[in-house]
Amino acid sequence: MASESQSNLVGVPNPRQVSERGSPASNQATDLARERTWLAHERTLMAWVRTATSLISFGFTIYKFFDYMQDDRPTVVRGVISPRGYAAMMIGAGLVALALASVQHARYMKQLRKAGGFAQYSVATVIGILVSLMGIATLVAVIFHQ
Repeated sequence: MASESQSNLVGVPNPRQVSERGSPASNQATDLARERTWLAHERTLMAWVRTATSLISFGFTIYKFFDYMQDDRPTVVRGVISPRGYAAMMIGAGLVALALASVQHARYMKQLRKAGGFAQYSVATVIGILVSLMGIATLVAVIFHQ
């Protein structure tokens, strides 16, 4: 009786369910592990999307701030790099980071699908595409604004 109650505890596997390879319990465990792996890759991509969004928005904010300051005072002291150049570098860094993270995510998803895993298409990928399009539009606005 004691062995039956121990095998029914949450988180304690029943020895009869996991002893045989290819049993339903081992398939379920493998499926859950693949789903956790997929979710980990999704979280990683979303973290890179947040980082890229921060870089893009920070670059645009720097540009607009110094653009506003230049309208107030036409004799702004110039440094080694102009505010427009710095903003373009920040936005470009965000876009490059997002592109590299997207390539890495796509490779991992391909490996997961090849292994027969759980790798459906995600909202994180769609959001990454939208952020990259907005970043490209922002970069074009910064570069070609007069």
